[in-house]
Amino acid sequence: MTGPTGLLLLLLLLLPIQYYSQSSGLWPLQRFKRRWILTTIVIEEEDSGPFPKLAGDLFNNHSQNKVIKYRINGQGVDEFPEPGLFSIDDAKGHVFVHRSIDREKTPMFVIHFDAVERASGKIVDRSLIFNIEVKDVNDNAPQFSSAEYNISVKETLSLINPIFQISAIDKDKEDTPNSEVVYSIISQFPSLYSATFNIDATHGWIHGKGCLDYETSKLITLHIKARDNGTPQMSSIAVVNIAVEDGNNHLPVFINETYIAQIHEGEVSSNILRINVEDKDTPQTPAWRAKYKILKGNKEGKLKITTDPKTNDGILSVIKPFDYESVFVQNLIISVENEEPFSSCEKGRMVNDPATVFRNVPVKVNVIDTNEPPIFKPGIQVIRQEGLQPGAVLAICNATDPDHAPVKIRYKVLQDPEGWVTIDEKTGVITSVKELDRESSYVNNGFYPIIVCAMDDGDPPQTGTGTVLLYITDINDNTPYLLLPHMEMCEHEENPFLTLKAADKDLDPFSGPFVFELIQKSSTWEIRKKTDDSAELLMLEKLPQGTYIVPLNIMDRQGASQNQNLHVRVCLCPDGITCETLAPPSHALGSGAMAAIFGSLLLLVLCLCFLMHCACGSTSPKHNGFIPFGEGNQTLIRYNEEGGISLVQASSSFISPSAQTRNGITKLNNQGGVRAPPPGYYVKENGHPISIYSRNSQFRKKSLDIFLERVGESIDQKVHSFNMLEHNVDTDTIQIYCYEGNLKKVGSLDTLSFTNSDTDLDFVAELDSKFFNLEEICQK
Repeated sequence: MTGPTGLLLLLLLLLPIQYYSQSSGLWPLQRFKRRWILTTIVIEEEDSGPFPKLAGDLFNNHSQNKVIKYRINGQGVDEFPEPGLFSIDDAKGHVFVHRSIDREKTPMFVIHFDAVERASGKIVDRSLIFNIEVKDVNDNAPQFSSAEYNISVKETLSLINPIFQISAIDKDKEDTPNSEVVYSIISQFPSLYSATFNIDATHGWIHGKGCLDYETSKLITLHIKARDNGTPQMSSIAVVNIAVEDGNNHLPVFINETYIAQIHEGEVSSNILRINVEDKDTPQTPAWRAKYKILKGNKEGKLKITTDPKTNDGILSVIKPFDYESVFVQNLIISVENEEPFSSCEKGRMVNDPATVFRNVPVKVNVIDTNEPPIFKPGIQVIRQEGLQPGAVLAICNATDPDHAPVKIRYKVLQDPEGWVTIDEKTGVITSVKELDRESSYVNNGFYPIIVCAMDDGDPPQTGTGTVLLYITDINDNTPYLLLPHMEMCEHEENPFLTLKAADKDLDPFSGPFVFELIQKSSTWEIRKKTDDSAELLMLEKLPQGTYIVPLNIMDRQGASQNQNLHVRVCLCPDGITCETLAPPSHALGSGAMAAIFGSLLLLVLCLCFLMHCACGSTSPKHNGFIPFGEGNQTLIRYNEEGGISLVQASSSFISPSAQTRNGITKLNNQGGVRAPPPGYYVKENGHPISIYSRNSQFRKKSLDIFLERVGESIDQKVHSFNMLEHNVDTDTIQIYCYEGNLKKVGSLDTLSFTNSDTDLDFVAELDSKFFNLEEICQK
């Protein structure tokens, strides 16, 4: 509006308009005569007021003959968004706006206008729907999606092509100068002569001119400006950081002009030579990593070259052994390139030239001669007949040494599990030492492998192996045999028969078909042929339960046979098919056997107790005596106790001086009488009687000392006797080792004499009457 009254824009009432029917909820398409007059309602965003501010006027021709009032509702009035923004003077129809508004939030409002009768409140005309658009002003600058952009570009990339697109958005009304964005580059750092950048003013594509160089500048910073064409113009700035990545613009260079390696013949190695190169590109990148290739000299594929991922060296390896006698020097040509294709800057443009000439280097591989093992001719096969006797020549092994130097070869059998052959160490002639048997478990399909080794006298000695396949032809040295020599037959089976099967270890024609015969004619059994390797045995008459032996004769095709016995068990079959299972034999022990076992165990326990008693002594008062060992004298051992007799007290006497001693043994001569010593005495070498009675308490203290003393004396006596034997070894006479004296009947032990005893034997004095049984026996 140009003034308070303004220029009224009349809406001609003849134009068609859609009215909304509140009753039906539909918009019927009908033509009505317009009775509404509305000025243009203009709202400008960010208006500073004052408020409320007249936005437009509304008039309805019903006001000419009726008292009406105007009413509005909808967005900006009583609905979202911006409720309370608009109001109307219900009498005059003036529309007011009450505050400023942001078009970028709400660009348009849809408002409903109604005319109602003031008295009754009845709507007198159809509702008028009007769209109020908010007028845009240039209050927004273009905004980049990010204040800073970071991109990476290979230095080998051609700058003619766009490298990046930047964009900014203006929130003002579209397709107006307020929202139209123009791009430009404000600055570039560093400023490069070899590479400059520019930007498409409309679309924001960044491209350049020239070539990037990683070694010159690794980072380039561009400041981009985006402005609109509104009034006044508004703009914003963003930063673009271009990180230059190293590309392959430097070729790898060999450090040496030639390389030399060596390898022993017959060997493989994963590293015989390292080839060094230098590359100025960034390490551990595809532009730096090298790829090696053998261009010449590796037709047989014996060599391979790989790249060390850490050092970038070329590693030359031998994967197939060399033969010095075939080639002693291998000349190679090796080239190198990078994983990434090589690029170069030509006339201000980066180009990839596939015809780039890569570097190469000559490599010489010297093969060192070594002592190689002898070689056998492959496939040595020998055919011999089974049963070949020892001493037959089977084959001649001829191994050759591939080395040029003359050597001597010795032969040896490494594998001969049956021990059938031997080999001449010098000539290699294989001779049999046992009879050949084709049925051996080590013969497979007729072949018997023999492994032979040949050893040369080189430095160091080498050994080669070869295999001799001995094929053994078959002879008829085996007879048929029954596969099942024990069979069963049901007792009550009708027409009972058994199927006999035979086999032969020999091959055709020394095996089947077989002929089955009964050795003796029988009215009970009959054989009927079934197949080449089987027959049926028929039982002609019923037999009671039991096991029967049927003698058979089975012949092979050549007539070789062997008598065999078939064991047939006739049994009861509860199910009519299978014989009942025999109960296992009983192994229960009878009462007599159990008593014998128990008695044996009891006797064993008693014997153990007796041995422990003898070894450890008895603590019972009944057995408190001890008779020590005598010096070379026999001792009577008490095995049983028959009971006591009357006490006999013998008088004391001594051995006659005519007694002689030899080798520590007392010999009584025939001169003079001999009396028995008193009870409890024994005779020592010096002839003095010694009492062997003592108190039981004293014996217990001295028994161990006496025992040890007697053992020592016995050992001394044995050593003395051995020394005497050594002194008389040169004489061929009978040596006296123990002399007990001449046999003489003694009436009483009273004639014995004991002298010169230094042993305290008082413990014998306390022996009870049972000790005198010995005296009674001696007297008788």
